[in-house]
Amino acid sequence: MTERDQKSSAFIVIDIQNDFCPEGALGVAGGDTIIAGINQEIERFDHVVLTQDWHPADHSSFASQHEGRSPYEMITMPYGKQTLWPDHCVQGTQGAEFHKDLQWTKAELVIRKGYRKAIDSYSAFFENDHMTPTGLGGYLKERGIKNITLAGLATDFCVAYSALDAAAQGFNVTVLPDLSRAIDIDGSLQTMMKQMRNAGVNFR
Repeated sequence: MTERDQKSSAFIVIDIQNDFCPEGALGVAGGDTIIAGINQEIERFDHVVLTQDWHPADHSSFASQHEGRSPYEMITMPYGKQTLWPDHCVQGTQGAEFHKDLQWTKAELVIRKGYRKAIDSYSAFFENDHMTPTGLGGYLKERGIKNITLAGLATDFCVAYSALDAAAQGFNVTVLPDLSRAIDIDGSLQTMMKQMRNAGVNFR
């Protein structure tokens, strides 16, 4: 990567948190196996951003908050369709912390998402109403970032939604599938991979 490319490129690491790794509350199979490779990518980039799910204990996306509902059921919220999840990444808990093996201290920004009780947030750029910004897009543009590389958990949810929103905002977007892992609910991985390709997202 040239010096000019370094200045205009950022690596965004999506949700490498204890609850998304095996044995976590919403563990993604193989979620911890990608960390060593992600650490290598962190070393390659001058600009690194991390995202962190940061839910209140009574978050509306938790199945526990909906009587008679089970995790992974789909419901309709005021902002659209919402998958219900096991309680996870609750603010201040060990499950919400970054995995101990993630060498994340180089990150210049940590974007916390999903902290509003009434709305979930998969994307690093917008909450699930696709209207409420996290501020990341503006931050990157003010820093002169044009190229974004993403990896993390999970490919078919937070990685994919972040990639789609980044592409829609005009960034040149690359996803690293080998350094991401999917939940894959009812074919969600294939669906989201297709959407990303159709949006012009690159894969490496």
